[in-house]
Amino acid sequence: MEKINDRLLNWASILESKTREQAERTSTLPFIFPHVALMPDAHLGKGATVGSVIPTLGAVIPAAVGVDIGCGMAAVKTQFHRSSLIGKLSTLRESIERAIPLSAGGANRSISSSAAPRIATLTDMADKAGFIPADHAARWELQLGSLGSGNHFIECSTDENGMVWLFLHSGSRGVGNRIASHHIQIARDLMKRYWIDLPDLDMAYLVERTAEFDAYLAQLQWAQEYALLNREEMMDRVIACFSEWQGEAVIESERVSCHHNYTARETHFGREVWLSRKGAINAARGVSGLIPGSMGDASYVVTGKGNPVALNSAPHGAGRNYSRSAARRTFTRDQLRDAMKGIEYRDTDAFIDEIPQAYKPIDQVMTDASDLVEIRHTLRQFINVKGD
Repeated sequence: MEKINDRLLNWASILESKTREQAERTSTLPFIFPHVALMPDAHLGKGATVGSVIPTLGAVIPAAVGVDIGCGMAAVKTQFHRSSLIGKLSTLRESIERAIPLSAGGANRSISSSAAPRIATLTDMADKAGFIPADHAARWELQLGSLGSGNHFIECSTDENGMVWLFLHSGSRGVGNRIASHHIQIARDLMKRYWIDLPDLDMAYLVERTAEFDAYLAQLQWAQEYALLNREEMMDRVIACFSEWQGEAVIESERVSCHHNYTARETHFGREVWLSRKGAINAARGVSGLIPGSMGDASYVVTGKGNPVALNSAPHGAGRNYSRSAARRTFTRDQLRDAMKGIEYRDTDAFIDEIPQAYKPIDQVMTDASDLVEIRHTLRQFINVKGD
């Protein structure tokens, strides 16, 4: 761990200068307590650094959660051993791609029987919170059970004992993005209205016990629940596809789920704070979590060590070393093919910016996180599903 200053601690051995500068700006905010913690996968983000843990007193920063509210992972350990699987891997991949809408804007044509009760739960929650999700995204119901694009994925993997895991990563889709963008703009407008000067306007904040704060918090919590149920709906479909592929029902022996873009009320260093984890997971002592590598790389099932100085947090993944545009200029489709040897995936130019070389080495990230989490399982994918 590196102490950058009294209000900024860093666990990243690979830290780009602009990322450091961004985190330093965040740490100057007067309501930060006790300090900002940078995770091993830290990289430049909008307003706040991706891979940062930001505790605040009496205020929240919408951009410190980000626009994919509640984004996170889910994983299920099955009873299958890799050596017992039958059938072509491409058959399963294509089945998953038909069952789950992929890519930005992807949505279901109708509401499935499994999605209906989840939508009912979300509708009731929105009613109690006093807002209408459709005001932000008209198709929010049809997007429940869809993946999205970018670094979101569905994978079939094996652990160090050859047991098969189903693993996925996604968030609150279009509705979460619209909710976040709406409240980020409200916070920016408030800063201008009250002549509050910030080093970066995307650090704009909402003050506790105001109508704006209460509205954001209610919709934030709703979007976090949406993201969780979205992952559950997708996992149900992946399990169904896998069961049909093998001709035998999947039996879950373990399920792990965690957010990595969210705000929660927590106690740290004797004070109650609003803790925003932007690209970080809860790693309190004994809490299970998931840290995925990049496309084609290893992922990890972990248990938190409860490091108080790191605010009981850990990294959420590999963290980018190249922007998407820089990755497209630097790498080729042939290099992606080499990186994905032995893995069933959809071979397309669309994934060049997701090549493992565009990310920090996950092994280095996990080495940096050695005092944050204990590794329980190392997963190696054999099927990868992504959206363009």
